[in-house]
Amino acid sequence: MRRVCVLALIAPLLLSTLGAHEDNGSEDVLRIMEWNVENLFDTIDDEGFRDEEFLPQGERRWTSYRYWKKLSDISKVIVATADDGPLPAIIGLCEVENDSVLTALTRRSILRSLGYDYVMTHSNDARGVDVAMLYLPTCFRPLEQRDVRIPSADHDLPSTRDILYVKGLVRSHSQPAGVDTLHVVVVHLPSRLGGQQGNRNRALAAKTLWSLVDSITATSVQTVPAIVLMGDFNAGGKDRIFKQSSLLLTDHPQALGTYCYRGVWQWIDHILISSSVISSSPALPLSLPWLLEAPNSSGVQMPRRTFRGDTYHGGISDHLPLVLDLRLK
Repeated sequence: MRRVCVLALIAPLLLSTLGAHEDNGSEDVLRIMEWNVENLFDTIDDEGFRDEEFLPQGERRWTSYRYWKKLSDISKVIVATADDGPLPAIIGLCEVENDSVLTALTRRSILRSLGYDYVMTHSNDARGVDVAMLYLPTCFRPLEQRDVRIPSADHDLPSTRDILYVKGLVRSHSQPAGVDTLHVVVVHLPSRLGGQQGNRNRALAAKTLWSLVDSITATSVQTVPAIVLMGDFNAGGKDRIFKQSSLLLTDHPQALGTYCYRGVWQWIDHILISSSVISSSPALPLSLPWLLEAPNSSGVQMPRRTFRGDTYHGGISDHLPLVLDLRLK
């Protein structure tokens, strides 16, 4: 009852912030997008982090032209998701460097007219790579945000990316106050390339992640809180780390995956939801033509990445974005 009363008090302000929607049967639909954007670095040295390779004089020759082209291309993909539905209300991004790149993306690309805002982590990852969440204030109103640090250093492991947790309010006609609470978690688990040390770090990060999910459930006034968890897990859907969670994977069973390594497609990016969230269909990788290479001699198409090794290739990312439409019960 307390939750309904509190929401009833703030509902008029929230609904005016979120804006009016026509009653067309889709007013409660939230489009979620997740994307590892492959090393979205600016061209300025970020002191204290190993970002030298992404400087104009660095080994990758990361120039202003290449940087702004990547920002423009990312923004065009986000806008293109609205071809068959609404714009993404919430977008989880992996491999972003700092506030500078997100300010440029939301304020100096074609996204500027759409009103996206963002929150992000500020972790101790050696290269300065973080995760972030873009959101439309007309659809989602943040109430709480925090970085959840992986205690890697306590286990003599390299520092890795923090987990981003954001609690906010969304419109919901299923609730008396007209709004509901949504918990969003964005994660980028450690790479699989680190051998035994990498496996230990990924297991530790997964343990921290599921502890966060458990704490959300334990402290929520909702019987089953609405949770959306997304990111690059560096693990397939059948990996043992997912056996520790009650959240539901939304991977499309017929889709090839989000990442292609040596011609083999893999699902390593995922969107998971709690049982109080309804998805109208499974999460689907967005395979726009300009996101993919031409088929190789075996007929396999791969994501058109920004770099092949240290050689500039001109693509956007080595991962495909995921899109999921959902409702809160």
